[in-house]
Amino acid sequence: MLQNQWIENIARALLVLVLFPEMAMAEEVTLNEGNTAWILTSTALVLFMSLPGLALFYGGLVRSKNVLSILMQCFAIAGIASILWLLVGYSIAFSGGNGGFIGGFSNVLFAEIQEDTLSGDLPESLFAIFQMTFAIITPALIIGGFAERMKFSAVLLFSAIWLLVVYAPITHWVWGGGWLGEMGLLDFAGGTVVHITAGVAALVAALVLGPRKGFPGTAMPPHNMTMTVTGAGMLWVGWFGFNGGSALAANGDAAMAILVTHISAAAGAITWILYEWKKFGMPTALGTVTGMVAGLGTITPASGFVGPAGALVIGIVAGVVCFNAVMLIKRVWKIDDSLDVFPVHGVGGIIGTLMAGFFASDQLGIFSGQGLAEGVTIADQLGVQAVGVVATALYTAIATWAILKVVAMMTGGLRVTADEETEGLDIISHEERGYDL
Repeated sequence: MLQNQWIENIARALLVLVLFPEMAMAEEVTLNEGNTAWILTSTALVLFMSLPGLALFYGGLVRSKNVLSILMQCFAIAGIASILWLLVGYSIAFSGGNGGFIGGFSNVLFAEIQEDTLSGDLPESLFAIFQMTFAIITPALIIGGFAERMKFSAVLLFSAIWLLVVYAPITHWVWGGGWLGEMGLLDFAGGTVVHITAGVAALVAALVLGPRKGFPGTAMPPHNMTMTVTGAGMLWVGWFGFNGGSALAANGDAAMAILVTHISAAAGAITWILYEWKKFGMPTALGTVTGMVAGLGTITPASGFVGPAGALVIGIVAGVVCFNAVMLIKRVWKIDDSLDVFPVHGVGGIIGTLMAGFFASDQLGIFSGQGLAEGVTIADQLGVQAVGVVATALYTAIATWAILKVVAMMTGGLRVTADEETEGLDIISHEERGYDL
């Protein structure tokens, strides 16, 4: 009986191959060399955003006595995040999970990834390292919230735990088959996964550690704006891989993502210049690059769903809202988020995620995007986007606070002493100087 059934199944398969060869071939997924080449390039671009882009951008913004500590933190986080992603992070984010909240452990140490293993039409090894570059830059963004005052040991331990407890699970929620993705959340390249998590974590860290010695009465201007502008240029270029690569294909979606990314960055920069010029009487290089980053962060969740006109509006809104958020955080609330991570990335991620739900609609005339899912209204989508924003922010805030408390107990306190802060972290933490002139 079983033998006859087996013979029958073989006969049917052969019949399909003979009569409908195109159908049989359609079911077989093969490597797409063009897509592979583009994601290889995008992976390099995203890593370029962190090393050296973000490292130089942040390094120039701190005082000269702390520049090396920032560069060290960026490089060390890149190493730690890469190893943890290999060990368990990728598996938690992208393996089959538990109720849509966290992935499994089937891919620990990339156990299921071989040279010929595919993720869609890409090598899964490529998909894994592309996602690794996102896992590198996200905790690296957070250091801007506590720059110039946290122990190096505490930075490393916090970044490691945070990656596994916050970043990897939320990645699973959104991109790994988790509950937010199932709800239909629109987050193309990391409005929730990267920018809201990093921004909220930076704000919580700034509150837990307290302000730098002398803040807000003592001026703490960037020590090297040339370095900062250079790093900003690298971020702008690298962001094409960040957003364009998230299409996971060399196609029209990737091209449009790059186009709208560029438009939003340009609009954010120019809006910030004009706003600053009107308010303070002079445009600054710092304002220009900050506005550019605000435009980039805000368009990130929407980049695969909106059109060029929508991107222009998003960039303008980013420039205005993030500018005022910086003023509110620093001057009104007097919170020492040293390098403006929350008002730029956090606020940008929030408004970008919400605006994605609006400008993705194909019913807005010239401002239309790629269209919402069948039967989904703008109001419906905005509701889903709001759930994603609130859930991500709340979980990140609570988990980050708890991690900081645990790390403080393990390292004997998060901060360097007041005297050490005065001397600078370059000497205190590394016995080296960023400049020895």
